[in-house]
Amino acid sequence: MLRRTVLLFTITAKHIEIGQAVRSYAEKKTAKLPRYYDRINRVEVILDGDKNGNVSIEIIARAEHNKVFVVKETQENPYKCIDVAVPKLERQLRKIKGKEHEDKRPEIA
Repeated sequence: MLRRTVLLFTITAKHIEIGQAVRSYAEKKTAKLPRYYDRINRVEVILDGDKNGNVSIEIIARAEHNKVFVVKETQENPYKCIDVAVPKLERQLRKIKGKEHEDKRPEIA
């Protein structure tokens, strides 16, 4: 069964100015998340700058049945934050998909 859903993408910046390049980079990286868990329908990316020049990112992926997956990361620049946070979220999604797949398998008697 092939499932096609529209992925809603939101990016918010707090205490930091981000350009269109960062926005499109974040959208491009998170657009691949439904490959790992096809029930995702919304992704929120929140970037927050601090006084020391570090950037924190929080990526929130929301799926059907009120499932929420959250990843937080702090790095020197927004690109590095995205590059470190997205694989963490991919791991979470692969893990939950594997658990759901195991639950559907019939036990061999």
